[in-house]
Amino acid sequence: MSSLPTTDQQVAHGHSHRAGLRTVALVETLKGLVALLGAYWFIHMIRRDVDFEEAAEHVLFRFHISPHHRLSQQFLHVADKVSSTSIAMVATIAIVYATLRFFEGYGLWKQRVWAEWLAIVSGCVYLPFEVYSLVRHPNELHWIILGINILVVIYIAWVRWDEIKAAHERQRLVSDEGA
Repeated sequence: MSSLPTTDQQVAHGHSHRAGLRTVALVETLKGLVALLGAYWFIHMIRRDVDFEEAAEHVLFRFHISPHHRLSQQFLHVADKVSSTSIAMVATIAIVYATLRFFEGYGLWKQRVWAEWLAIVSGCVYLPFEVYSLVRHPNELHWIILGINILVVIYIAWVRWDEIKAAHERQRLVSDEGA
């Protein structure tokens, strides 16, 4: 009688993380879509040759944000310094970022190991920047972004650990069976 797990058990273990990985894949895809929408907006602004300071004032007005706040003043100052070249560079970075997020989302949806490692590495790369933002300007949004990123990194690392542990167990069972 074999103690080797059946194919159904192996398949069930491989699919046990499907819902979680697909949830993370959707989050990554959403991040990519937001980046593309931002890139589209920047490209649209370049083509319209918009007065960026006026556009920034319109954004503040639209969201009912007082232009007298310190952050509003900084936003208006940055908008005044924006050039078409810097907008094109930001749009290019957004497109590359979105492509990476879509690539990662696809791989996680298909439960690819490379995508899990990519998610861990890319999530860890952002952590220092998120902590820095939180230290410099603590607010609820920074806490939420940091919390989500930490949860995603921990979850994907747990998935990788669980799958590595299961592979070692299968290997041990096969070597025990052969002995």
